[in-house]
Amino acid sequence: MNDRSLTLPSPAKLNLFLHINGRRADGYHELQTLFQFIDYCDLLRFELTDTPEIRLTGDTLGIPESANLVYRAAQQLLERRQVNAGIHIHLTKVIPMGGGLGGGSSNAATTLIGLNHLWRCGYTREELCRIGKELGADVPVFIAGHAAWAEGIGEILTPVTPREPWYLVVIPNVGVSTAEIFSDERLTRDTPKIKIAPAFEGNAPSYKNDCQAIVCRKYPEVQTALNHLEKFGNARMTGTGACVFVSFETETQATEAKHQLPSNLACFIAKGLNLSPLYRIQKELEQTAR
Repeated sequence: MNDRSLTLPSPAKLNLFLHINGRRADGYHELQTLFQFIDYCDLLRFELTDTPEIRLTGDTLGIPESANLVYRAAQQLLERRQVNAGIHIHLTKVIPMGGGLGGGSSNAATTLIGLNHLWRCGYTREELCRIGKELGADVPVFIAGHAAWAEGIGEILTPVTPREPWYLVVIPNVGVSTAEIFSDERLTRDTPKIKIAPAFEGNAPSYKNDCQAIVCRKYPEVQTALNHLEKFGNARMTGTGACVFVSFETETQATEAKHQLPSNLACFIAKGLNLSPLYRIQKELEQTAR
């Protein structure tokens, strides 16, 4: 880390449950969910350039700049501040696209945090969250950096401290479109709202995902993955899928379960984290900016 370059992690998240409470007139959905980070991260390297342009390289997966959240996040800051330098951003991906792990939103959040420092924009964390919300409802939770109970369209965040277990996460060989799932007329949209407390009652009925049944009908690979994990506990899907997960008290238990899965099933083990891997680094950046 220096005045001209910076490498930052971009962590994945899990939705420990996801309730859809209704659909608003503007088409967005009212929801309740519990976000927790995991230590499974993309990496973004930022390097200042002398020409005022945004250059993006690495695992961009062929996404056009107009749709790429990293590029759009950089553009958001560039349009708000008079910046004399450009930026070269190199993205190294491990978080799958269309997996419900929040990779795109996390990348956008890390980009806002990194460029806020390198371009000396001076935005507070709260201000970055407001900018991030324009890019996607999940971006603010990655900027805030704390496990959170989320309401509204996912932007009303209350910091929480659920237990931090080990997770075995399976990556079905499909990509799920969030827009496709939320537009499906069969989606449950009338789950009653609950208070924060019941969400922490172990494996209570509150721990469910209203999108899971729809996704499993559309993508049998997701149901197959759940079938493999359900023998170990309360397996659930994260977000709108496709990834599914189950929790364990220890890394050893998670590793033993992983060895029992079919060898052709892509999966990984990760630690649940109530503070993002980026959180401490962000604090240091905020201090050096003062």
